Amino acid sequence: MSKQQRQLHFNLFATRFGHHPGAWRHPRANNPGKPDIKYWLNLARIAERGKFDAVFIADFAGIGSDTPEKAARRAPFLDFEPYTLTSAIAAVTEKIGVIATVNTNYDEPYNTARRFASLDHVSQGRAGWNIVSSSWESALKTFGVEQPLSHGERYERAAEYVDVIKALWDSSEDDALDHPDKARAIFADPSKLHPIHHQGKYFKVEGLLDSSRPVQGYPVFVQAGNSDTGIEFAAQYAEMTYAAAQTLPAAQRYYNDLKARMPKYGRDPDHLIVAPGISFSIAESDQEALDKFEELQNAVDLSQGVSLFGIDLSGYPLDGPFPELPATDNGKGRIEQVTALARRENLTIRQVFLRFATTMGHRRVIGTPAHVADQLEDWFVNRGADGYNLIPPLLPDSLEDFVNLVIPELQRRGLFRTEYQGSTLREHLGLPRPENQFRVATEQRDELPQRIRA
Repeated sequence: MSKQQRQLHFNLFATRFGHHPGAWRHPRANNPGKPDIKYWLNLARIAERGKFDAVFIADFAGIGSDTPEKAARRAPFLDFEPYTLTSAIAAVTEKIGVIATVNTNYDEPYNTARRFASLDHVSQGRAGWNIVSSSWESALKTFGVEQPLSHGERYERAAEYVDVIKALWDSSEDDALDHPDKARAIFADPSKLHPIHHQGKYFKVEGLLDSSRPVQGYPVFVQAGNSDTGIEFAAQYAEMTYAAAQTLPAAQRYYNDLKARMPKYGRDPDHLIVAPGISFSIAESDQEALDKFEELQNAVDLSQGVSLFGIDLSGYPLDGPFPELPATDNGKGRIEQVTALARRENLTIRQVFLRFATTMGHRRVIGTPAHVADQLEDWFVNRGADGYNLIPPLLPDSLEDFVNLVIPELQRRGLFRTEYQGSTLREHLGLPRPENQFRVATEQRDELPQRIRA
């Protein structure tokens, strides 16, 4: 793919109020209270108006085991579990993709395969799966896990999980159900059904998936690991990654490292979209944009101390030096990033929190539409990114600013589409549709001489 042919990709990382921890206290925040589906559908419609590739819904299953006192001070990040919400979004949109997060630690491959097949059919080919294998302490308690897997074991389990699901999706060929024979009372073509017989380290699965193969073959695979193990997993499976980088050199190192690992898995590096997260504040002048951001900073409540990556730092002075964080199996890459940032710039806990937690460890750009477009173009042209996972600080206001002010600027520069050219998420991202592994194996076998086949 030539540089002239490349165009930016954008996902909206949708949340309840926005990604800034002070967003819910902002005067223009979405009204607190019970879940409101109209709010989420409005976000999706705005993103589709901006011709975004997808709306991304995160999930943190099982984090609700805090004490009532802690829970009372924590604004909800999400309202709905991802399958339900993405199905609702798919019903009121026509082109934009819907990416749901599912953690491989707390469900079975059959369930996930069936639900994503349904979502891909409901959306007519616009589904994506954000593959997560993290395991927070509160989630372990919620799910009653007494012997959690190590970091490496979780990725090993996730790899087998994905392999089983791909086999389940392929257990019916695309047209296996297209020609029911009423006269013979045969609904499906048995020659196009391939029951699986999986006996692995973590899973034992037999039989067929009782659903048609997804419209896209497989939903788009998305992943966000920043550790070496996570990058290796992405090189083997991911078709989009939500990377975290603060500087262009760091983004380029990740980009080049990840894509250099793909050929050993028989994969084309152009078949993976690297989309680092980006936070932003946009206005007609730099000062106005900065003022908007400072309003959010001032709304952050630090009276009860702070925590990062689930690590409580309330025992340390807010304006004291940033401490060494204890080793953890979750967020290894992010912890390394924040520690390096604190050491490099000699930051206090308060400064690190306001710098890191307010952007979830991602890059922040503040300024005019032209300035923001310049920054996005710089990383894109210099191969630090193929696109961006937008983490608007205040929703829906920040999203409206981006769609109304930055998207037209990027379109004028020829860096972003003015209309959707396809109908599926794979088509939006320029990704190939996977072939059915069992059909390919059968065709290859049929091409062998009879004596070899036997």
